[in-house]
Amino acid sequence: MTAAAYAARPFVRVLRDDQQRTKGKTMGLDMYASTLERAPERPVDFTADGAHELHYWRKHPNLHGWMEALYRAKGGTDLDFNCVNLQLTGDDIDALEADIKAGNLPPTSGFFFGASDGTEHDDDLRFVAKAREALAAGLAVFYSSWW
Repeated sequence: MTAAAYAARPFVRVLRDDQQRTKGKTMGLDMYASTLERAPERPVDFTADGAHELHYWRKHPNLHGWMEALYRAKGGTDLDFNCVNLQLTGDDIDALEADIKAGNLPPTSGFFFGASDGTEHDDDLRFVAKAREALAAGLAVFYSSWW
């Protein structure tokens, strides 16, 4: 599948039951993985015009903490790690998968972040599969959040 065909396919968001009840109703940590047709100029703090949503999480702070550590390792400097973009490479996805499977997402807390309780495991692995598919199609994958 070409990158253009992949980006044009319909997106169906599947929310967990607790996400169905709370999305858009309460304040909290909303987390997104999206794709771009081209790789950004830098791995962090880039604009993402023309992005297509790939995956959504609601109040999964441990994954957010993992992403923040990666953001900092790639040179990100936003103090709040809020509403900033972080490119995810194939190596990043491999490391994330290993940490998900090993239960090594760092315990993370924050204002209105909620709590990760382990029920996110299968959904996280679904994201890993979707990210690999997008990368194989020649798209860039990135993470962003809003809280």
